[in-house]
Amino acid sequence: MFSRLDLKISENEALEILKVASPRSELDITDNGACPIVNGAQTAWDMLHEEESSVRITTSCSDLDDILGGRINCKEVTEVGGVPGIGKTQLGIQLAINVQIPADYGGLEGKAVYIAYSTTYCDTEGSFMVERAFQIAEACTEDMQEYNSFLRKDSKDSQACQIRKDPKDFLDNIFYFHICSYTEQIAVINYLEKLVSEHKDVGSKNI
Repeated sequence: MFSRLDLKISENEALEILKVASPRSELDITDNGACPIVNGAQTAWDMLHEEESSVRITTSCSDLDDILGGRINCKEVTEVGGVPGIGKTQLGIQLAINVQIPADYGGLEGKAVYIAYSTTYCDTEGSFMVERAFQIAEACTEDMQEYNSFLRKDSKDSQACQIRKDPKDFLDNIFYFHICSYTEQIAVINYLEKLVSEHKDVGSKNI
């Protein structure tokens, strides 16, 4: 646990971070920075219903989906850690593609925000590999074509599912940010509200 002194930031900067990070409004934070007790409660039945109705994104790995309790819950923060080269960036790119899978194929038909953080602008660790993203998008399109062919064989409906996306469409729906400091991160977070208001089907992936 770090204090604001450890991070070498002022009290005002710390309060600004709290305002951005908190799901409550700025009015919920008092002048001295204290947060009031949360008002109200949620019943266990409501919690169960919310859990069952929550939308999820597949990782394209059934074993990993099972470990995560049935894919990645869009209403939760999922943190993936590991040594360099273990596949964190690969997973992030995969999710940025998978969130766009059309609803006809069991997907969310959304868009993605990909935020890459590095210590310097020259640091490529954790950077977004656009060539790899295109390869994954191609593979996803091929999977949908194969699935569509399977449906056509087993269905009298010649229309079946119609593929409405190609690899370029997948890349067009990924919004990429490269940040190098917590101040840039705050700026991006503040901008996301505007971005989401303009693109209602945007999700996010922070690496």
